[in-house]
Amino acid sequence: MKLASFKVRGRASFGAVVEDGVVDLKTRLAPRFNSVLDLLRDNGLDIARTTVRGVRADFPLREVEWLPPILAPEKILCIGINYVNRNADYGDAEVPRYPSMFFRVPGSLTAHEQPIVRPHESEQLDYEGEIALVIGRGGRRIPVDQALDHVAGVTLCNEGTIRDWVRHGKFNVTQGKNWDATGSIGPCIVTTDEIDLATPLHITVKLNGEITQDDTTASMIKPFADLIAYVSTFMTLKPGDIIATGTPVKRGPRIDPPVWLKPGDVIEIAVPEIGFLRNTVVAEA
Repeated sequence: MKLASFKVRGRASFGAVVEDGVVDLKTRLAPRFNSVLDLLRDNGLDIARTTVRGVRADFPLREVEWLPPILAPEKILCIGINYVNRNADYGDAEVPRYPSMFFRVPGSLTAHEQPIVRPHESEQLDYEGEIALVIGRGGRRIPVDQALDHVAGVTLCNEGTIRDWVRHGKFNVTQGKNWDATGSIGPCIVTTDEIDLATPLHITVKLNGEITQDDTTASMIKPFADLIAYVSTFMTLKPGDIIATGTPVKRGPRIDPPVWLKPGDVIEIAVPEIGFLRNTVVAEA
């Protein structure tokens, strides 16, 4: 099942993507379930699957305005430097023992086909294509061999960054990671009954049609299950929490000075089993 949040004909809703359209679940499952987050928090995925089975789409995708799949997650956790050779970007050849981590706020990630905004204060807008886990069953101190059972599904994330602002503080990157609408997420959550998270997933990123990131999750330093086990050691994961799992190394030699995203640029992140996430860069009005 592919779960999505969207607006259609002036109304916000959520539903399941089927072929070239969406089945509106809010009209069928409210008031018990009013959002994707409600489904995750109240064990509603099986109910949604049963509701969608054999049903024709209510709206074609061309009429839908995409929203982030989960509108108000409690936590968006981001993993840094999690692909082999990514350390070299930071002048460090040693494989890290523990993941690097930081938070993002929901407003920093816009939706599929919505503009990514370059702010007035900096031209150093960068992109990072990632696979994001969506937690379906919460827990604390989750064992590695049980970790994937806590995942409801996966989606795509452009973990957009204002590079010079990640260096404002000595030991944190929060400032550069949380500008409004500098990244994106979506378009759908592909539930784990339709995707095998134990096998490598191939992620590619295109900038203006040219492939700039190309790798598989086999290159991850810490795979999905290890990340969940590690994070849940010190905090309770809850349904709807999102974990962006890190970005592959960009292709080609490093350019000095770097080339940053500019208005009109188009970024497309794709994983065959998940779909694609596309956004265009605009300058802040």
